[in-house]
Amino acid sequence: MADRANWLVWAQFVLLGLLVLPGPPLWGAPPITAVATLLLLLGAALAIAGAVSLGRELVVWVAPKSGASLRTTGVFRFTRNPIYLGLILATAGWVLWRARPELGLVWVLLTVVLVIKAHVEQYRLLDAFGDEYREYAERTPLLLFRRGIR
Repeated sequence: MADRANWLVWAQFVLLGLLVLPGPPLWGAPPITAVATLLLLLGAALAIAGAVSLGRELVVWVAPKSGASLRTTGVFRFTRNPIYLGLILATAGWVLWRARPELGLVWVLLTVVLVIKAHVEQYRLLDAFGDEYREYAERTPLLLFRRGIR
């Protein structure tokens, strides 16, 4: 845990905790609930698929586990960060469902932290896997759209 960028992990968990603040929803229209449920389920499935794929090599810190192998198949064919993308989608669904403006702000902050964390992690992975990671990054988006290392 010596990596200075690990503050991002703590920020991520604090923001995730803030998303469960109590309070009644401000609206509950069925179409909004349907979209929220879809986002929650899709995001959860994506995050779980990423975590299962990593198995014992899953870590919360920004650097990969020593001796870990680079995952480029399964859900990792579509995004280099399925867990972060899944968290962003699932928490967006949660915020829609809960319909609290303050949770929207927390979600924006969480998204910013996860995007920064993904950018930092790509350099840790580049250090660990070199050209193999660089080639993978050229063909696979960081989250949704951005390929390559910048």
